[in-house]
Amino acid sequence: MAGPARPLEPITGDAVVLVNELIRLAVAQRASDIHLEPKHDRMHVRMRVDGALVDVQPIALSVAPNVASRVKVLAKMDIAERRLPQDGQIAIEVEPGKRVHLRASTFPSSQGEKVVLRVLSSQQIIPFDNLGLEDHARTTLRDVLRRPQGFVVTSGPTGAGKTSTLYALMQLIDPHEVNVVTLEDPIEVELYGLTQGQVNVRAGFTFATGLRAILRQDPDVILVGEMRDAETAGIAMQAALTGHLVLSTLHTSDTVETIVRLVDLGVEPWIVANALSAVLAQRLVRIACPHCKRPSRLERDLWDGDDLLLPAGSEVVRTQGCERCMRTGYRGRTGIFEVVEFDDDLRDLVKAKAPARAYREIYLRRRIPSLRRAGMQKIQSGVTTVDEVLRVT
Repeated sequence: MAGPARPLEPITGDAVVLVNELIRLAVAQRASDIHLEPKHDRMHVRMRVDGALVDVQPIALSVAPNVASRVKVLAKMDIAERRLPQDGQIAIEVEPGKRVHLRASTFPSSQGEKVVLRVLSSQQIIPFDNLGLEDHARTTLRDVLRRPQGFVVTSGPTGAGKTSTLYALMQLIDPHEVNVVTLEDPIEVELYGLTQGQVNVRAGFTFATGLRAILRQDPDVILVGEMRDAETAGIAMQAALTGHLVLSTLHTSDTVETIVRLVDLGVEPWIVANALSAVLAQRLVRIACPHCKRPSRLERDLWDGDDLLLPAGSEVVRTQGCERCMRTGYRGRTGIFEVVEFDDDLRDLVKAKAPARAYREIYLRRRIPSLRRAGMQKIQSGVTTVDEVLRVT
């Protein structure tokens, strides 16, 4: 993967123009965040594109304080306060008719104030068929979401696309026919036809209290942003047993760990066993840039534990990095998924509080593809690279 040919020279100019240009560039490159980091000789500027930080032209030290102040003015912060962190919202028109919403935050550091801008308008709803699910997994999820009750949970680390998956699953549900209520922190995308609730911990409106209130709203489908504690998990699974379809997320690495964690949270094993309909684990892999990817041969065997996925010499793609992908070698992202539908065998394991090993033995017998095997299918079809799949799995 090629890097920049030479260090970029710091730029100067009017702070208003510089901030506008940075936001315009971020939108054009589909960046999710802009980082403005003060250093001893310049203001380092980076953007998070497809989950990876990419350097862009730094800003000269002479105008760096003005740039930080300009962001503070736009976000309605106190420009005189430099010792405490601040937060704010920005709405700015980058071109006629195109308004961009950003969340700004400042952090006092030894070199000055670091500023991070989150581009909120980059959060677009991804169609269900574009998530990256294999055909069998898509069919399984469609069947599960047609049922009147059950609990569907998707897992993965922060930034793995769990919320985007939940929003995509919601598109399979007709809000005109059923009452759909969500509880989120924060609400990332406004969805038409749904009632969306925003958690407010300071006011005492937590996931647990909000979920109890939702159950008095005659819901058919409930989306809970995250299972953060035993109380929330317990209420959600009781709801799934009493005629509601519940969707949520959990910070676990794979489907086995998700099942074990739900039992470890203190919810009765029989409740977990009977409530769960399907468990997903997911990661986001970057898509190889179509302009600079080249055919290549795998140098060494690719394994998943004791399972040989791809032998050395298999045809794969490699990227070089070009101007169109900001020299990263990648442009865009897609998901790789492990999807497990619950059945009687798995329910018996949950009720017996079986160890993780027992679940993995069933997965092996049924040839349920792991995350790495799902990634291998993306490698073979030339969508992404071996390095990228190994990075996230």
